[in-house]
Amino acid sequence: MSLHDRPITVALLGTPAVSAATIYGFFDALHSTRRDWEMLHGRADTASPFRPLVVSADGRPFEAGNGVRVTPDASFADCPHPDVAVVTDLMIAPGTPLDGLYDAEVAWMRGAYDAGATLASACSGALLLARTGLLDGHDATSHWAYCDLLAREYPRTRWHAERGLVVAGTGQRIIMAGSGVAWHMLVLSLIARFASPEDAMQVARINLLDLNGTSALAYASLTRGPRAADELVARCQLWAASNYRAESPVAQMVALSGLPERTFKRRFTQATGMTPLEYVHTLRLEEAKQMLESTELPVEAVAGEVGYQDTSFFGRLFRRKVALTPAQYRKRFGALGAQLRQAARAG
Repeated sequence: MSLHDRPITVALLGTPAVSAATIYGFFDALHSTRRDWEMLHGRADTASPFRPLVVSADGRPFEAGNGVRVTPDASFADCPHPDVAVVTDLMIAPGTPLDGLYDAEVAWMRGAYDAGATLASACSGALLLARTGLLDGHDATSHWAYCDLLAREYPRTRWHAERGLVVAGTGQRIIMAGSGVAWHMLVLSLIARFASPEDAMQVARINLLDLNGTSALAYASLTRGPRAADELVARCQLWAASNYRAESPVAQMVALSGLPERTFKRRFTQATGMTPLEYVHTLRLEEAKQMLESTELPVEAVAGEVGYQDTSFFGRLFRRKVALTPAQYRKRFGALGAQLRQAARAG
């Protein structure tokens, strides 16, 4: 029996760390394929070609990461062989140790893949997909807040925070979506692959899914992540948060640390994953983003306000880190910021 002769089983992995909005968003989009389009056009009831199932290790009800009670449709043992297995997301802080927590889930995903299923992950769900070992030597993506961590833990995988969708693996049987609502792109890609592009477009049109081409890097917080565990480095981070505009901020951090310059730079990089100068740049650029969103200052003035006298250098650095020019960033996010401020005043 071919895929077109039976429902396409899509197993959605349920864990206490999943967000109900994403897992049931997947469920609804798959269940609505063809059905809603035909209904809106006054045609006969039409079943979806997909059979989405929420599955978990034991099949018992659990409370999702955002407090919603989830009742799985099946346990791993009872789940029919899936055509697609999806880990939608994990509400877990970057850096949380996962050893031993999801062994059963990782083994189930690997077993599904070995039996011929396509594996998919959205957002932070890449944390589990990476543990299968199937991403070695391939491109991959995840939420921008997790990619740096994943790149350090899985150096044989090429991580791309800027990409909304990545297809990889033997037979192109691994599909990964990046940050936030990029899961919309993932579910539409699955519909296009296993049903048809026309079906995917219909779902997008009904649900007003605007899959613009803006890189995830434009949304990313450049200063993400906790303070360093190294107290000396954390003290320097705290100083830099208020003094990044200062002239020669790295030299001043060296003086504050009381360490030789080479020792300080090595220790700072080890604790934060970036050099002191790179760290200062992230602080300056994050502040520049806020100013571009909330003020009408010219780009030259914004550059000066955050510590750059060379506007051209500022523009090149901004584009490299944010994937948009300052003017493009303001056009993309300035209007949204203005609308939100207006809504707040109206309230």
